[in-house]
Formats: sequence, C-alpha cells, structure tokens
Amino acid sequence: MRTVAVIGAGTMGIGIAHTFAQSGFRVQLIDVSKEQLENGLHTITANLDRMVSKEKISDSDKENTLANISNFIDIPTGIKNADLVIEAATENEAVKLKIFKQLNDHCSSQTILASNTSSISITKIASVVENPERVIGMHFMNPVPIMKLVEIIKGYNTSTEVTNSITKLAEKLGKIPVTATDYPGFVANRILMPMINEAIETLYNSVAGVSEIDSVMKLGMAHPMGPLQLADFIGLDVCLSILEVLYNGFKNQKYAPCPLLVNMVQAGKLGLKSGEGFYNYSESKKAEYVSSQFL
Repeated sequence: MRTVAVIGAGTMGIGIAHTFAQSGFRVQLIDVSKEQLENGLHTITANLDRMVSKEKISDSDKENTLANISNFIDIPTGIKNADLVIEAATENEAVKLKIFKQLNDHCSSQTILASNTSSISITKIASVVENPERVIGMHFMNPVPIMKLVEIIKGYNTSTEVTNSITKLAEKLGKIPVTATDYPGFVANRILMPMINEAIETLYNSVAGVSEIDSVMKLGMAHPMGPLQLADFIGLDVCLSILEVLYNGFKNQKYAPCPLLVNMVQAGKLGLKSGEGFYNYSESKKAEYVSSQFL
C-alpha cells in the first residue's frame, strides 16, 4: 500500500494527507474547490515549517513530504491507482453516501475504502458499495499529525483482512489504533459528546459561566482543555451533528442536543472557525491556536 487518496481538503483531510505524506506515502488530495486545495497545501507547508523550527523534522523531511502530495479537483481522476481511499468530507450522511457511490463506480474492487467519520454508521456508508467488506472507519483525531489515536471501526460486513491491514497501516504511521464496533459515536464521541452537551446544559441552566465551567474541568478533573473551549475548537456544528447521530441512533433522551447549542449553530456561532462560539477569537488567536498544535 503506497498510494493513498484523501477526499476533502478541510482541517481533517489536510491533516491526514500531511501524516501519510510525511510517512513516505504518495498522497492524492482531492477537493472540488481549487482554492481549498491551495489553502490546504499552504497550511501543510506552514505546519511543516513550525516542525522544522522546533527541530522535530529536517528541511529535507519537509521537502519530501510536500513532494509526496498531489492535488486533484475531481474524484475519478484523484483516486486513480490508489490502494486506499480515505473520505474526510463534512460530517453529513448524504454527502458521504454520494461520495461512496462515486467510489463504487470508479474504484477497483480491491481498493480499500475508509471514512474518517466521527459518528456516522460505517455499515450505512458501506451499503452503497458492491463489496462492503472493504469499507472501514478510520477516525483520526485533530490535529492529525500530532494525535496518536486512530479509531478503527468495523462495519457489519468489514472483513478481518481489511481490519488487520488498516490496523497495521495505522501503526506504520506511528499511531495507536483502537478497534471499535459500528454503533453511533463509536467510543470517542459516544463518551465525549454527552460530556460537552452536559457542560452546555450547565451553562444553559445558569449553574455557572463559561470560564467557570471550563476551569472546574481543567483544575478539578485534570482536563487539558475545558469542554466548552473544546467544543469551540471541534466546531459547534460538528458537535450538533454528532449528537443528532447519537440521539437518532439510540432514541435516548440523554443524547438530545441542548437547545442553547442548537440556537448557537443556527445563529452561525460555530466556535473557532467562525470567530465566535462560547469564546471570541481574533485572527491572531486563531493563528496562535494552530501554531500551538505543532509546538
């Protein structure tokens, strides 16, 4: 497995592309937006520069990484000759199903198809593919080049061979793979999102303010970041989408999104990406956050 196609040049897609390219894989990065691809490559370059400045990698490592990445604006061309395709599009079931239908039409039946989804059913995604045993979840954590965990999610039909292959691949990347069964939210978000939602409920019920809630969790529970700040960094729209998957999947009221979260997303207050969520973020604050991930 030497060539990997990554669909989506957003935060997760470029992080996945960066990680594979730095590990010596040829990466075919795909996005419908040429501007998004250019911005993605610029971000990867900037992140590599930070790693060089901190002496984590050499200049030649940086140049080799960038040389391993090629950009494409359409899926049929971008996935050509890929041994593995990783979909890292927006966390929307309809979007992912549309992409996997295209992969089914244009990929070899031997190509492994993975989704970076953080909550959507791998079994449902695989239902539009003729050989569902080759579809698997490969859920990276953000920032991908730094975070060690990769959740490996087995769909109902995912083969043992594909699971073993992807597990070994994650280890080659220097990651620690953890296998999970395909149920809403898997492990990470089934536990994390209800905690974030409860923090929002605590604010909604005026039990304490934003900084107070985050301080309690940082100082009392040794969390490196408070849940409300973490929600801002994940994206409040992403948090809402995951909670809706959990709520619809389990039909359990404990997963129902807090009305405050729903209102904030409807108002366009999405956190770091929009400049305002539970906290306000200037452009310098955004840059400071991104830079801090590569210290």
